[in-house]
This record gives sequence, C-alpha cells and structure tokens, in this order.
Amino acid sequence: MQEYIEVIFRSGRIGFFPQPEELSLQPEDLIIVEVERGEDIAQIVHMAVPKDECTNLDRQDKVYKIRRLANNDDLEKLKFLGNEEEKASNTFVNLLLHYPFEMKLIDTVFQYDGNKLTFFFTADGRIDFRAFVRELATIFKTRIELHQTTGREEAKRLGGFGMCGKPYCCSSFLKRFSQVTIKMAKDQNLAGNLSKISGPCGRLLCCLNFEEDYYVEAGKDFPILGTCVLYQKEKAMVYRNDVMSRKIFLTTDDQNVFEIKPEEFAKLKILSIPDLQEC
Repeated sequence: MQEYIEVIFRSGRIGFFPQPEELSLQPEDLIIVEVERGEDIAQIVHMAVPKDECTNLDRQDKVYKIRRLANNDDLEKLKFLGNEEEKASNTFVNLLLHYPFEMKLIDTVFQYDGNKLTFFFTADGRIDFRAFVRELATIFKTRIELHQTTGREEAKRLGGFGMCGKPYCCSSFLKRFSQVTIKMAKDQNLAGNLSKISGPCGRLLCCLNFEEDYYVEAGKDFPILGTCVLYQKEKAMVYRNDVMSRKIFLTTDDQNVFEIKPEEFAKLKILSIPDLQEC
C-alpha cells in the first residue's frame, strides 16, 4: 500500500505527499513541495500515513510531489519572507483604514515562491471584501487570499500558555480541533463554572476531550444524578459522582450528606415512583 508523508505548511495547513524513493527524509525536516500554484516550504510531521487516513487527498486534481530537502539558501529566503510579511501586514492595516468594515489581522503568510499571499483575520460577521482584495492584488501583484478565522484558530496561530502553565495544546501538538461539549464537562464534574474551563478563545478547553473516554467508561459503575435510593432506612438522592475518587455522594431530605463507594451503592434498593410516593 502506498504510504504518504504528512506535512504542515507555514500557514498551518496540513498536506500529504507520496513517499519519494530517491530522498532520505526524517520527521521535522523542512522540504520544498509542489503546490497548486508553484512551490512552498513545509515541515514533515509524520513519515508513514496510510492513504485512507489522508484528508482531502481525493479532492485534488493532481498528485503533488516532494521536490527536495530545504537547503541553507532556502532558510535564508525564509528570513527574507519574514521581513516581507511584516511589511505586507503594515500595508494591510493602513489600507484597511480606508474601508468601512473592521477586521483584526492575525497573521500574514507568503507562499515560499511568492505566488500567493494569505492574510488571516477575525471579524464580527461576514464581510464583503472583494474590492479590498482587488486593491491588495494591485499593490502586491500576486494572488491574495483572505481567511476569516475563529477564536480557536486565532489562539492556535498566536500561541500562548494555558492555565496549566504549558503552551496551548492547539499551538503545540493538536493538529485538528475536535468538538468539545457541555456533556463532557458534566461527565467530569466540571460544569459548575464555565469560565474556569474555557480557554482564551472563549470555547471549552480542548483538553476536556482527552479524558472523556475514561470518564465515560468509568462512569458506567456510577448511577444517574437524581437517582433515589434507600440508605440507612432513609430516602437519599444521588447529587454528585466523583469518578476519580470513586465516590458517590448522597443527600437526604434533612440535607445530610453521605459518601459511599459504587460497590456499596450497588447493594442499595433503588426507589421507584410508587416507593417515593409511600415515602
């Protein structure tokens, strides 16, 4: 089976290229690759990816190839591109002052060969920036792309440190965003204060997704919140499950609180609706 090399471009885009037999490549190598409009530089992420795991590969009209390893001249050109991108950012911001809409420029990225210039921005709602793009194309004399990003994408592009003291997962190792839901927070007893489990992007922390499978599996031994049982001859209700400590918290009508293990809870009588009416 044909294996592919997974790379990441300076724009943050992920790409896949067939393994070249004539090149000796290693993870994290910088390489020059074919793209739709010329050449670009990218860094190797994974060396052996099966075709069925390559996203968007089937949508390409052509199979693009790896040209060569990046050399010292390529690295020098990267420094030059950084200066040009800074100039382009200043031009973008100054030109934006003449237009009636507001945009926040996040990043500016030149394609390695200069055949494309991409601006990443955030804005409230949709913006008709066609005239703005035409003027940018006249100034830079290359293909211009504007990408409106989300709060998560902005955090990934700018980077930073989370409340754990480590770099954001999205800017360090997380390549794709997975859906994070309130249910995950509830499964982990973290839904009390959403501001404490939200990142700088304003969305729920990506790391809630990392332990969800554990909580779902371990939670099978725990009752549903609100379940009523007979405990020490009193009606008691489950109001909290602590999966990590393997504790179930019960409360009675007198607001007495009890902690028991799932093994103990399994021996209790669960009260049905008729039982509750009798109580």
